[in-house]
Amino acid sequence: MRAIGEVARASGLSVSALRFYDGAGVLVPAAVDRATGYRRYTADQIRAARLIAGLRRVGMPVAEIAEAVQDLENPDSVRRKLDLHLARLEAGLADARREIVRLHSLLDLEDDLTTRLTLPAADLSAVLGAVRFAAAGAGDVIPAGVLFEAVEGVLTVVATDRYRLAVAATPAEVAGAAARIFVPLTFVESLCELRSGSVTLNLTAERVSARAGDLVVEDKPIDIDFPDYRRLLSPAGPETRRVPVDAADLRERLAAAPVVAREHDGSAYRVSILGLDPSGGLHLAAESEWAADATAHVAVNREFLLQALDAGGAGQLVLELDGPFHPLAVRVPGDETRFSILMPVRH
Repeated sequence: MRAIGEVARASGLSVSALRFYDGAGVLVPAAVDRATGYRRYTADQIRAARLIAGLRRVGMPVAEIAEAVQDLENPDSVRRKLDLHLARLEAGLADARREIVRLHSLLDLEDDLTTRLTLPAADLSAVLGAVRFAAAGAGDVIPAGVLFEAVEGVLTVVATDRYRLAVAATPAEVAGAAARIFVPLTFVESLCELRSGSVTLNLTAERVSARAGDLVVEDKPIDIDFPDYRRLLSPAGPETRRVPVDAADLRERLAAAPVVAREHDGSAYRVSILGLDPSGGLHLAAESEWAADATAHVAVNREFLLQALDAGGAGQLVLELDGPFHPLAVRVPGDETRFSILMPVRH
């Protein structure tokens, strides 16, 4: 039998720690002298005490230490507990690293008017790719560019040329004040080239910059009164017709559909006329059908529709047809943060 002091020296646990684990029922002495209260341990219990000391140093909870001691004769079970605890420690370390990076970003902010966003480069490239087609600009009214809105852990990007509008959003770590900055298309195109790693965006009214590894991109934001796009995003009404389509199939059908020519400001463009067939599926109508009943169809710029389909990605999309006077919406099923709307062409 070993005295408590000898067990303490052999295991690395203090005498007070051994008393604590006795009281907690984790390592109960083999014998206790009734007269003196001296605790006595067997030689085998020194091994358990050494295990406790190691588990204590890596921060395992007392309840799990007790389970490991009970399973000491089953090393595989103890090893599984060690692996689970290590995974928990690694996840906690990863969370701590992310928080420390966020705190560094907070300390690095130039002033209270700077907004800093950190997000995966692939996510940033994806949302910008979903709206870039609508960023062609509209002369002096809306220059070629994209609106960046950052608030409460979300980056929303918006582009419009008055004839179409595209919106996409992605989670991001946002430090500083909320931001609403319109950035030029050249800056957006540089960001779209980023594919891996993390990117940090700094947004101010005077300067926008992005850093991804050793690459730094800077530009000057455009001071414009960007339209309140949310006014166009009214929820679907009871008459709205939602039509699931396969993007690739619709592209093929548009290529084979009759051409309807229109002209605006001296520039010719082609129009696609959309309606419903008797089964409720999408019907690409001829101009004569449109002329016979304009209220049953929605006509849009065909090139704009193709670009919206490309931005929506491969696979299934949903078209929202809400009559001839309301925009046509192109949505990704299950993702309310990404969509495009196209203004209708009047007959």
